[in-house]
Amino acid sequence: MPENKQQKLFLLDAFALIYRSYFAFIRNPRFNSKGVNTSAMLGVTNTLVQLIEKENPEYLAVVFDVSAPTFRHEMFSEYKANREEMPEDLRKSIPYIRKIIEAFNIPIIEKAGYEADDVIGTLAKKAEKEGFTTYMMTPDKDYAQLVSDKVFMYKPGKGGGDVEVWGLPEVQENFGIETADQVIDILGLMGDSADNIPGCPGVGPKTAQKLIAQYGSIEALYKNTNDLKGKQKERLEENEEQVKLSKVLATIITDAPVDFDKKQLMRDEIKKEDLKKLFDELEFKTLISRLKLVDAPELSATQGTLFGSSEEVAPEIPATKENISSVPHQYYLIENELQRASLRAELSVQKEFCFDTETTGLDTQLAEIVCMSFAFRPHEAYCVTLPPNRDEAQQIMNEFKALFADTNITKIGQNIKFDILILNNYGIEVKGKLYDTMLAHYLVQPDMKHNLDQLCLQYLNYEKVPTEQLIGKKGKNQLTMRSVATEKLRDYACEDADLTLQLKNALDPELDKTNVRELFETLEMPLIPVLVKMESTGVTLNSEELNKYAVVLREQIIDLEKAIIELAGETFNVSSPKQLGPILFEKLKIDTNAKKTKTKQYSTSEDVLIRLVDKHPIVQKILDFRGLKKLLSTYVEALPQLVNPKTGKIHTSYNQAIAATGRLSSVNPNLQNIPIRDAAGREIRKAFIPSDDEHTFFSADYSQIELRIMAALSGDEEMQRAFNEGKDIHAITASKIYQVEEEKVDADMRRKAKTANFGIIYGISAFGLSQRLNIPRTEAKQLIDGYFENFPKIKAFMDKQIKLARENGYVETIKGRRRYLNDINSANAVVRGMAERNAVNAPIQGSAADIIKIAMINIHKNMEEQQLKSRMILQVHDELNFDVYKPELDTMKKMVKEEMENAVNIGVQLTVESNAADNWLDAH
Repeated sequence: MPENKQQKLFLLDAFALIYRSYFAFIRNPRFNSKGVNTSAMLGVTNTLVQLIEKENPEYLAVVFDVSAPTFRHEMFSEYKANREEMPEDLRKSIPYIRKIIEAFNIPIIEKAGYEADDVIGTLAKKAEKEGFTTYMMTPDKDYAQLVSDKVFMYKPGKGGGDVEVWGLPEVQENFGIETADQVIDILGLMGDSADNIPGCPGVGPKTAQKLIAQYGSIEALYKNTNDLKGKQKERLEENEEQVKLSKVLATIITDAPVDFDKKQLMRDEIKKEDLKKLFDELEFKTLISRLKLVDAPELSATQGTLFGSSEEVAPEIPATKENISSVPHQYYLIENELQRASLRAELSVQKEFCFDTETTGLDTQLAEIVCMSFAFRPHEAYCVTLPPNRDEAQQIMNEFKALFADTNITKIGQNIKFDILILNNYGIEVKGKLYDTMLAHYLVQPDMKHNLDQLCLQYLNYEKVPTEQLIGKKGKNQLTMRSVATEKLRDYACEDADLTLQLKNALDPELDKTNVRELFETLEMPLIPVLVKMESTGVTLNSEELNKYAVVLREQIIDLEKAIIELAGETFNVSSPKQLGPILFEKLKIDTNAKKTKTKQYSTSEDVLIRLVDKHPIVQKILDFRGLKKLLSTYVEALPQLVNPKTGKIHTSYNQAIAATGRLSSVNPNLQNIPIRDAAGREIRKAFIPSDDEHTFFSADYSQIELRIMAALSGDEEMQRAFNEGKDIHAITASKIYQVEEEKVDADMRRKAKTANFGIIYGISAFGLSQRLNIPRTEAKQLIDGYFENFPKIKAFMDKQIKLARENGYVETIKGRRRYLNDINSANAVVRGMAERNAVNAPIQGSAADIIKIAMINIHKNMEEQQLKSRMILQVHDELNFDVYKPELDTMKKMVKEEMENAVNIGVQLTVESNAADNWLDAH
């Protein structure tokens, strides 16, 4: 920022920042436990906090637009007529945002009949005369016209990155002009689709900049139209009146009827109590701590805090005995053999009980149990402590073996798979029905958070003791549960079991209300033991081979780096985008239209480079260089470090409650994202091997399952016939789209048809298809249009899904898994379009997830019944992998194929391809 000893004024364009905040979270919106979308509130608050922490402005105001028409509407009735309606979630956010600003004690300014930019422009220019330096905080490029020696644009960085400050040099560089007011002429010529400012048809940003750079202004341009030729001259002369009107509409006025009173623009002390109330309701816990809004005394672990009300703003709750720990409860410490025997006797006669484990860590293969807690009546729980000595702890655990093995008792837990895996380490098998509150909530509200803290707030109106309060935040200084005082440990552990039991009672009716009980009881719960077995079995990695491959990769990376430098004609850091950009776009001039980003660097992202891959041989080598480096660091070097020292295997963890579609996700490490399409990536799969010489690696994969589901759900006879007769669906699609006989379909036609086939499922647009296939948008549109003409029932199915979503607010898979689409009726095209794509894709991808889960359950059951030595070890979306005992290979091949192909009858033949080999790659 330019040095200036003068007083500084910051003026914030409210709606520009609000929209930016909301859409920054559009793919991963934030919700509180009551289901309120808090994305915009969080984004704006973070913007305010960052500004205050970085600049500590003395003078500051937030300027809002007023919904009433402005003078521009009187001049041009169509002004902003094309602007999308505000998304409903965003509209509901505005009152909260205003209250947040007021609680920060920041002045709010608005003027009926004028837009925020007019108010900001007027105040900025008046402040300039008073000796102030003004920073206009907005991402809106139109403000560039106001920049001067004393007025700057303060553009917030993406994703919380550094802000950009634009003075006159930056405006000159970005617009290619000499004076800031020439921005108005550029905007007048090119128009603005967002504000429906017409400009001159056929004149885009580059042409507008070129003309204004040459002639200086719109008025001077029209005095010299004789210099112009052809259509450009014709269009400009035909639209002279429209262009001149557009210039007026694009002009930010600086004489709006607002007074500059520096006293009214002073920022005052934060209203901590008001802000705390708002942040409590919105559940901005990190911000409460960051802003030191409460000096909370340490709560006893027996205590929780009742959490406000359902009103728009939660009322202040004083910290008194009437509302802290106001629910009576009894938590007992079980320390000796007699007490344990008494507890087991009580638990053994229950139809169900809840249990939880507190452990020394989160690695299910290495962690040890510190204590177990049990609950079978609300507000009552028991904590069984275990000694650090493993043999002594094992003796106590053995006492509970029969209890956990009792098939007549339902076991309740929150993320119960973790606890079952921990118990497995002590030789304890959990049998009987399971009830996981995390997964119950996942089915009821798949897009929400499912952790215990959130669920307690949402369903019990209760704020539980956070783990961090006992052992500190994650990091090297974090304590373990073993270091926690016994009474605190008892209260914390018992509270977890007690609250989980209460959650079960609160959530259970919701399974019926949302019609997902069958899915819960017959699919998600029976899948838990399958995943437990897979995770505890693990997969064997040939670390030696990977270490050898790392040497090969490093050599290839060095060779590529040399080749890139040679093609560039100078030495530079190939890994540095900052150094790479000028090489590509200034020296080699690969793309003369390349522009710098807000950080004043050229973008060299993967999507940019892919579009330029045919322009120069250096581009492909850069892509190869980056790909190999990522492969090396993410997998080849990392995977051997993740081999468990106790078991000698890699043990990934499967999440059932992450993807709203129902797909399983793999973490620590993620084994589902190992690349398979390129040769370098395939070498990684080669390192996954059988457990020993007596076993082989067996892989079974559904063939085109999502396309088959689409054929079944849509009822398209052509697609169904092709699948049922075992024909090449991509060749058939290509023959229909390109209107050629099937045998005359070439490889390029088939490739494009294949991309269209899979792209249609995900609602791909003509632009998206053109990018993916590197073809003109017109050709991509023709491809999509041709697809729907030849498969009309696919289009009818898509339309039907969107209609159902609009009527019901959700869509369903073949097994009744719901995907809620709150934005399906939004007036805003961006959020509505995303919901429409999910309406089509969710039933397809979700049904595929349901089918393979059913197959996994049936295969696991079959293997258990036959007491096979073979083990299921990996699931990668549509693919199952096994460590097969060689004498059982024929049995496994037949059984796995049969169970996968007959998991669900969808009316279209499901086909499975399988193979066995001495590594994952060759088995696939």
